[in-house]
Amino acid sequence: MATTLIKINIHLIFHIKSTSVTMRQEDLERIFSYIAGIIKGLEGMPIQIGGVNDHIHILASMPKTISLADFVRSIKIKSNKWIKTLDSSYIPFAWQDGYGAFSVSASQVSKTAQYIQKQAEHHTKHSFMEEYKMFLDAYGIQYDERYAFRD
Repeated sequence: MATTLIKINIHLIFHIKSTSVTMRQEDLERIFSYIAGIIKGLEGMPIQIGGVNDHIHILASMPKTISLADFVRSIKIKSNKWIKTLDSSYIPFAWQDGYGAFSVSASQVSKTAQYIQKQAEHHTKHSFMEEYKMFLDAYGIQYDERYAFRD
């Protein structure tokens, strides 16, 4: 083929470290917008970004030039540094090392985006741990609870 064409939609989930300060509600939209800019800078396409004060969901189309691990690492490193500049209270802010990455078929992009938009509502009923276990179970991912939810 003369050119490389891909469309890989990924739903990313990552949480703050247990020793981190949480993200303030009033800063979330700015954080989401900044992360969208990071994704565009990596030649990916942000579709929906949302979350609550202790974790984030990103629905994006992967860039064709880097691996998933490098994509996530760049998002986390760049956003972590930028969040710390918002206010001195964010100096101890940090993302956990791990993340969840789940493939999203083209037919499920809209449904997944809606799910991400409703994070605040969703978390009035379900904890992060319950939500994350739901994803791991739905995708048939084996995990050890002793390690899956620790920094």
